[in-house]
Amino acid sequence: MPPPLYAGAGERTWYYSYRVFCCLILLFLILPIVIIVPLSFNKEPYFSFSDGMLALDPDAFSIRWYADIFQNGMTDPKQEFGWAAIVDSWNNAQWIHSMRNSFFIAFVATIIAASLGTLAALGLSRSHLPYRNLIMSLLISPMIVPVIITSAGLFFFYSKVGLSQTYAGVILAHAVLGVPFVVITVTATLIGFDQSLVRAGANCGAQPQTVFFKIILPLILPGVISGALFAFITSFDEVVAVIFLAGYEQRTIPRQMWSGIREQISPTILSVATILVCISIMLLTTVELLRRRSEKMRGLSPG
Repeated sequence: MPPPLYAGAGERTWYYSYRVFCCLILLFLILPIVIIVPLSFNKEPYFSFSDGMLALDPDAFSIRWYADIFQNGMTDPKQEFGWAAIVDSWNNAQWIHSMRNSFFIAFVATIIAASLGTLAALGLSRSHLPYRNLIMSLLISPMIVPVIITSAGLFFFYSKVGLSQTYAGVILAHAVLGVPFVVITVTATLIGFDQSLVRAGANCGAQPQTVFFKIILPLILPGVISGALFAFITSFDEVVAVIFLAGYEQRTIPRQMWSGIREQISPTILSVATILVCISIMLLTTVELLRRRSEKMRGLSPG
């Protein structure tokens, strides 16, 4: 949208300078992420553009590193594609093992975080709740405190109760890190919630659980799903807690990438990173659509 016709020379200069500056900042932030996409198709085992890639030579591009995601760790990587190869990859490929762990841990941790965070947000929405600000500060503290401090504390605690290097321990740790996102998003959704609907349901004789599932939950569901998606992304991307608390069996994709950078540098990391970027874009797009739907349901104009 161009500046208004009555704008002076200084206002026009500021108008266009500000937008150019914002575009440069966006480019600075996005370029390191975008550049890994073509590098993931590099035929050579390097983290740089070859002469053939710069010349757009088709022979310089390859999907060998995407194939390596399924082959690295297989007992027979050169076997023909078939059911035996799929089973071998599913059971033995390192990246597939890490991907299975990431989705399983993130899914279960998201369910726990969404359930506990929603219940906490419903309690915090009560104006008569004592020490509400203190409780809110404690619930969102995992978002504020550095992850390495939280992970170190959980490590010493898990070592005493026997949860170290277990799936349950990693899932609970990721749920702790995801709860603040659910609490904040659901609390923001409840700000515009009409409490008279709850009183009307109670006056009609509905039980509290019926009021929750029939009235409250459908209206706050976009906020719950948005918070759950943020919790899922947090769990899926977490590496510090996994380094402290997980063993080899619980190794996730970020932990595998971190090990790959330290132990065996391979462009396969770029291929996995490209896939993660695509997943993140889809999740963030879903969050934005849910936000617009939530505002529409509350009678607000999407902004």
